[in-house]
Amino acid sequence: MNEWSGLFLAIIAGATLVMALIQVGAIVAALRVAKQAQAVLASVQRDVQPLVAKVREMADEAQPLLEKAREMADEASRTVSLATLQAEKVDRLVTDLAKRVDETSQIVQQAIVTPAREGIAIVSAVKAALGALRASADFRSRTRRSEEEDPLFIG
Repeated sequence: MNEWSGLFLAIIAGATLVMALIQVGAIVAALRVAKQAQAVLASVQRDVQPLVAKVREMADEAQPLLEKAREMADEASRTVSLATLQAEKVDRLVTDLAKRVDETSQIVQQAIVTPAREGIAIVSAVKAALGALRASADFRSRTRRSEEEDPLFIG
């Protein structure tokens, strides 16, 4: 068994050596990839730095434009607020005017229509009275004629 133990021990040692070599190779490969990544990152930083500087420059140039746009937006907001207030005032004026016109039309109606109705009622009463008088006069004249011209009367 000693021979077998030594053989298995040698196999285990060889496998451990192979695993160690693979790990060392993986570490070396990872270091190479890390160095390449650093090189790419440095290259990107070199390429991006002018772009960042250009963007900052443009932002500095755009700052007055942004301020002007902000001022214009504030002025537009104030104008809209004033227009809204004016529209509300006009709405109130129109509403008040409509109420006053309605009240005035009611007053005019009461001042003109009510007396006119009363006048029409008086005229109707006078017509009815005259009609009654005429009917009475017609009735009397008919009865007189019939008394005077009685055809059966022998006289």
